[in-house]
Amino acid sequence: MKPAQFPLLRSSPAAGTGSYGALPITGGGESSYAGSSLSTSTASGEHDGKDSDQENEGRGLLEEPAIKGRSKRKANVTTSAALAHDPAPEGKNVVTGFHGIDGAEEEEGATVESDGEDEEDENDPIDNSPYPEVRASVPATDDLSLSINTPRMWTLSILFSLVGSSTNLFFSLRYPSISITPVIALLFAHPLGKIWDQLFPEPDASAWDGEKGKLGKLRLWLGQGRWNRKEHCCVYISSNVSFGFAFATDVIVEQTKFYKQDLGIWYQILLTLSTQILGYTFAGLTRQWLVYPGGMIWPGTLMSTAMFTTLHGEENKPANGWKISRWKFFIVVFIGAFTWYFVPGLLMPALSYFNVVTWFAPKSVVVANLFGVASGLGMFPLTFDWAQISYIGSPLMTPFWAAANVIAGLIIVIWIIAPVLYYSNVLYSGFMPILSSVVFDNTGNAYDVTKVLTADYKFDEAAYKEYSRLFMPITYVLSYGLQFAALTALVTHTFCWHGKDIWRQWGRVRREYNATRNASSPSNTSGVYAPIPEPRSRTSRRTRRRRSSLSEQEWDEVMDREDVHMRLMRRYEEAPTAWYLITFVTMTAVGMFVVEYYPIYLPWYGLLLALGVCTVFFIPIGIVMAITNQQSSLFLVCQLICGTLFPGLPVANMVFVTYGYITSTQGLKFASDLKLGHYMKIPPRLLFSVQMVATLVSSLTQIGVLNWMFRNISGICTPEAMHGFTCPIARVHFNGSILWGVIGPQRFFGAKELYRPLVWAFVIGAVAPPMLWAVWKWTGGKKGNWAWLRKVSLPVAFGSLSWIPPATGLNFSAWAIVCFIFNNYLRRHANAWWGKYTMTLSAALDASLAFGLVVIFFGFVYPGWMDGFKWWGTEIYKGGCDWQACSFLDPKGENGGKFGPKAW
Repeated sequence: MKPAQFPLLRSSPAAGTGSYGALPITGGGESSYAGSSLSTSTASGEHDGKDSDQENEGRGLLEEPAIKGRSKRKANVTTSAALAHDPAPEGKNVVTGFHGIDGAEEEEGATVESDGEDEEDENDPIDNSPYPEVRASVPATDDLSLSINTPRMWTLSILFSLVGSSTNLFFSLRYPSISITPVIALLFAHPLGKIWDQLFPEPDASAWDGEKGKLGKLRLWLGQGRWNRKEHCCVYISSNVSFGFAFATDVIVEQTKFYKQDLGIWYQILLTLSTQILGYTFAGLTRQWLVYPGGMIWPGTLMSTAMFTTLHGEENKPANGWKISRWKFFIVVFIGAFTWYFVPGLLMPALSYFNVVTWFAPKSVVVANLFGVASGLGMFPLTFDWAQISYIGSPLMTPFWAAANVIAGLIIVIWIIAPVLYYSNVLYSGFMPILSSVVFDNTGNAYDVTKVLTADYKFDEAAYKEYSRLFMPITYVLSYGLQFAALTALVTHTFCWHGKDIWRQWGRVRREYNATRNASSPSNTSGVYAPIPEPRSRTSRRTRRRRSSLSEQEWDEVMDREDVHMRLMRRYEEAPTAWYLITFVTMTAVGMFVVEYYPIYLPWYGLLLALGVCTVFFIPIGIVMAITNQQSSLFLVCQLICGTLFPGLPVANMVFVTYGYITSTQGLKFASDLKLGHYMKIPPRLLFSVQMVATLVSSLTQIGVLNWMFRNISGICTPEAMHGFTCPIARVHFNGSILWGVIGPQRFFGAKELYRPLVWAFVIGAVAPPMLWAVWKWTGGKKGNWAWLRKVSLPVAFGSLSWIPPATGLNFSAWAIVCFIFNNYLRRHANAWWGKYTMTLSAALDASLAFGLVVIFFGFVYPGWMDGFKWWGTEIYKGGCDWQACSFLDPKGENGGKFGPKAW
C-alpha cells in the first residue's frame, strides 16, 4: 500500500498534500527539467515566421484588459535555458541547481558587450532581473496583442480541470496508483489549441461587420485570436489548481468508511470548497511579499515559462540524431505504453508485484520481509509496471542528486536500521509485519478504533485500557521519526545553506515594497498600478550581470529596484484586495458553519486557531519556498496543536489539520501560479477568475466522483476491494487521526510511554544539518575535499522516506534506478536527447498509465468480464508471506496471546 502536488515528489497520489510533512523536491515536479538552448523569437507587431504566437493586433478580444500605452514595437526575444538537474555545484541553489545571488555571474566563455554605456536593449532592459535563471527563462517583453480571455482558453481550462481532478481523485483510492501531472496539460493543450484554430479559423477584419445570423456570430466568437502562450499559461494554471486531489476528500473518506460517519453531500461540498478556496485568499493577500518582488523567484515556475517559449517557437532541432518532434514522440510512447499496460495491469499482475525471490521460498518470513513488495522492503528492485516505478513521483522529473539523497536514506534507514530493530523485537515490532499501512492491537490484529470511541466519536479511556494500546510496525515507527526529523532539519538546513541569501532577498523585498508604496499616488484608487520610476543609474551589461564587479552600493541599487516584469505588469488592472478579503470572510463563515452545525466537535474558535497557525507561518514558509524551492509542512504542527488542545476528538483533529495545513499548502500552490502569471504577463483580474473557476469545477467534480465510487465499487477501502481500491492514503491518515486525535500525543509520546524515544528525532533533525555544514566549512567549503557535502540535503532524504508506508522499498529503489539511467547516465552521454525528450517521456508514460487504468477498470473489471480469470500469472505473487503480511514472531505464543507492556 502506498501513497503529490504535493508529490512527495509529484502532485499526487497524495502529494499536493505532503501527508507526512514531506518536502517536495521540485515545484510540481517541474523545475528539474533542463531544456537545452531553448530559443525563440516573438513579435508584437510584425510576424517574423519564427513564432507561432500570431499577432492579433486590431482583432477582437473577448475582454481586453485595461492597458496603458499599448506597445506596437517589435521585440526579438532569445531565451536560453539550462534549467538544472545539476546536483548543486558551487554557488548554486542546493535544491534546484539554479545559480543563487552570489552565483549571478556570466557563464564561462559568454560574450560580454561593451565596457561603457550600453544602448537600451528591449530584450535585456536596464531593469531586467538580476537572477540569471530568470533572465534565461522569462522574456523581458510583453506582447500586448495576444488574445487571452477567449472561448478556447476557457473551454480547455474547464476540460483539463474536469479530466485531471476526476482522474487523480479516482486513482488516489487505489494501489498502485498513478497521478497525471499538470505537465500533461502543458503538452496536450498545445495541439488542442492548434486543432481549435483549424476548426474555427480567425476571420479577417471585414468578417466582423459582414457576418450575419447566430451561427455566424458564434463562429466569429469562437475564432477570436490565435492560440498563443498566454492562453496556454492560463490552461496550465487551471491544471495546477485542479489536478491534485482535494485533501478534504481524504477526510470524507476517513469519516465515511472508517469512522462510519456519513454527513451528507452538502457537508462534503462546503468542507471541500472552503478549504480549497481559503488557500487562494492567503496567496492573494500576501502577493505583494511573495509574488511581486523580483527576489521571490519561485524556481519551480521557470521550467514552465521555458516550455511555453519552446512549444510556441515551433522548434524541432535534432537531438543526438533523433529528429522526431516532441508531440510525435509523445504519441508513439503513449500508444506503446498503453498497449503494454494490459500485461502487468490485467493479464499478468505478477509482473507488477514482481516478488520473484519469494516465489522460491513462499513460507519464509525473512525472505518475504527483505525481498517482498507488498509487506517487505523490496530489496530486489525490479518491476515491469510504471505504476510501481512512479508511485512516489516520476523519476524522470527528479534531479539525480535529489534521488541520490533519497536512496542513501533508504539504504541506511529502511534496509539496514529497520531489519536490525525488527529482528531485535524493538518496541514489540517483531509481532507485526515489518511494513504495513495498518496499526495493530496487542493480539496482532488491525486496531479497531470503534472499541475506544463513544457513540458521539469521543475517546473512551476506560474502554481503551480494557482493549489495547496501539502498536505500529517498525517502518511506521521510523516513518514518524523521519517526519519529526524532517520538520526541524528543514529549518536548520535552510538557515545554514541559504540563510544569507534569504536575509539579503528579504531585505530587498522590504525595500522594494516601500519604494513601490512611496512611488504610488495616494489618489490612485482605480486599481491600476502606478508608474515605476526610472532606475537610478544605467550600469553596463557587464556590471549588471557580473556580481564581482559591483560595489555593495551598486549591487544594492540593482537589487532594490523593481524588475522589468513588475514594470510590465503595471499596465494591467490589479485584482482588488477587497476581492480576496470578501472571499476570505465568506469562506471562513462557511467553515464556521461546518464545524458548528455538523457533529465534528471542533469549536468555532478551533477553526480560527487553525487559520491563525496558517497565517503565522504562511509568509515565512512562502519566502523559503520562493527562494529555495523547499516547502515546510504544517501537517504535524497542526496535528500536535489540535491533539494537545482538543484531545480525544479524532474527527475534530482531521478537520483542524485540513483547515490549518491544507490552506497553507493550497495557498503556496496558488502563490506559485500567481508568480507564473506574473512572468507570463497574465492580467491579474483574469488570473483571479481562472483560478477561482478551476477550483470550483475541480472541487465539485471530485465530490461527484467520490460519491459515485462509494456507491459503485464493491468493498471500497477494505482489503477485499475490487481492483485494488483499498484507499491506502486515507488509511494512513486515518491511523494518524487515531494516534493524534483519539489517543493523543500525551498517551503516545508522553513520559514513560512506549514511543517516547521518537521525540529525539526532533533533536537529530535540528542538529544534523549544522554538523554537515560545519564539516563542509572546516574542510575548505566548496573547494575542499568534502565539497560533496554541499549535495547532501537531509530534509529531502528525511521527507521523502516518510512516505513509507504506504510506499515500500520497491517504489523507491526501482524509482531511483530509472532516475539514474535518465537523469545521470543519459544526461551525461546524450544530453541533447535528454533535454528534448525526457519531460515528454514522463508525461506520455503517466498519461498512458492513467488512460490504461481507466480502460481496464471500466472496460473489463467493472463489467465483470474478468471474474474468474485466474492462472499462474495472476496468483503466484499472492501465495506466500509477502502478500499475507506474516510477522516474524507469533503473538499467540505470548501471554494469553497478547504482547506489549503489562502496566499502564
